[in-house]
Amino acid sequence: MLLLGVVGKPNVGKSTFFKACTLASAEIGNYPFVTIKPNRGIGYVKVKCADEFFGVQCNPREGYCINHKRFVPVEMIDVAGLVPGAYEGKGMGNQFLDDLRQADVLIHIIDASGSTNEKGEPVEPLSYDPAEDIRFLERELDMWFYQIFMKVWQRFSRQVSQEHLNPVKAITKQFTGLNATEDQVKECFQELNLSEDLQKWDEKTLMTFVSLLRKKTKPIIIAANKMDIPGAEENIKRLKETFKDYEIIPVSAESELALKEASQKGLIEYIPGESDFKILQPDKLNDKQLKALEFIKKNVLDKFGSTGVQEVINKAVFDVGNYIYVFPGGVNKLTDQHGNVLPDCFLIPKGSTALDFAYKIHSDLGNNFIKAIDVKSKKVVGKDHVLNSGDVIEIVYKK
Repeated sequence: MLLLGVVGKPNVGKSTFFKACTLASAEIGNYPFVTIKPNRGIGYVKVKCADEFFGVQCNPREGYCINHKRFVPVEMIDVAGLVPGAYEGKGMGNQFLDDLRQADVLIHIIDASGSTNEKGEPVEPLSYDPAEDIRFLERELDMWFYQIFMKVWQRFSRQVSQEHLNPVKAITKQFTGLNATEDQVKECFQELNLSEDLQKWDEKTLMTFVSLLRKKTKPIIIAANKMDIPGAEENIKRLKETFKDYEIIPVSAESELALKEASQKGLIEYIPGESDFKILQPDKLNDKQLKALEFIKKNVLDKFGSTGVQEVINKAVFDVGNYIYVFPGGVNKLTDQHGNVLPDCFLIPKGSTALDFAYKIHSDLGNNFIKAIDVKSKKVVGKDHVLNSGDVIEIVYKK
């Protein structure tokens, strides 16, 4: 399952964001290092369900579907707050960075209101520049990668040279723990025009290489949290102008969590990512709760269009992570053996073929692949046919 890592310094709303995504019981507090062991949970990416195309109602085995909006599970990990010098072990930083090794995409939570300083301590709103947090995380992650490489680099580079090994394959194999693929390492060589003789690399070359590899293996999306605090909106505008390479999404994790919890209790009707909610049981809400909902409606939903939390997850998966979603199904039968309609929806890398999808479902389908059928158009496609988000694909194989 796709893994999203939730990162950032202490006290910026990381655990609130994580809980808003997963409704897991993450500890939330207004002081550094509330989270020590990483929290794991399931969040959901929101997509248009194929059931609407066929005029049926699906029965997901995992996740859920509301009004033809399918919520597909993704795994999430919330690591403890990182502080400057984390790569050197400050604030248990090495342990927290290691927790991120298998993450496919990082969601960097920052305090857009500037009310948390570099150590994660509360300060006056707008007194700290959140741009520093974006630069800080880049530096920590780059140095983390660099240190991992430097521990073995002299011996490793000499071995690759002496044994005439393929440097791309050797680096991929040596650093599998960082989740790097051979294609990603190859792209780094090509984009930086690097020598294949690793012994010719100086420290600057190695640093440039690991920085680019980090960007490819641990792409980042920025969740600009606390957007409803006065002044945060101007900060977010400035951040977007300064960091044009990043997706920066305004977020109010606290509002999303409040709406999700009220919805879970049956007090309101709320679909994550939507711009409104409906109060179902006003008599069970006290004045304080009603005022809180009114505040969220006026200052968050009406102003920004959503709390931003669902948008962050979706963009993390589809835009930053470059994934698509595909349903298995049959031309004559959309149900499984138990009668469940379109029970599965898979997240697979963009550019995946029909054969890749067959292997994703089960190795037997890939090994015995004959052809695939695009169920919506009823067209037969070959193993090299590239799939698109929302496709419903039937795999025909030798039984």
